[in-house]
Amino acid sequence: MKRLSIFLITMMLAAMPASAGNVDRTAASNSINALRADKNLAALQYSTQLEKTARAHADDMVRNGFFSHTGSDGSSIGKRLTRSGYGWCTAAENIASGQTSLAAVMSSWTKSRGHRKNMLNRKVTEFALARGTGNTWVMVLARPGC
Repeated sequence: MKRLSIFLITMMLAAMPASAGNVDRTAASNSINALRADKNLAALQYSTQLEKTARAHADDMVRNGFFSHTGSDGSSIGKRLTRSGYGWCTAAENIASGQTSLAAVMSSWTKSRGHRKNMLNRKVTEFALARGTGNTWVMVLARPGC
């Protein structure tokens, strides 16, 4: 219950809208890690390398007017990570559109079975979050090496 309270407080603090591309890394980390702690899962580290991959996909979707896990060049999250030089063994991606705050997007993903499963994946150790123009959100979760 205490962890759930921390999660809810974090969500309220993160409810302030941020400009496109500007995601509060600390608030994002606190939010996802409170969710994971409630399930006794290890905390995820924020990765600037994963953030570049998330940012590139958000920008691609905005620039080319689509919304999909598949990039405009046909790439999957795995291909995008490999192309960025991230040596991954496990990867997942959450995307969303229209949510006006970190709290709103995290709430949406938490309520969605598939997105929640990605955030609670025991195999991932790192994550990043990017917000594109028009409130296009991309979260990348991964584990390097293996």
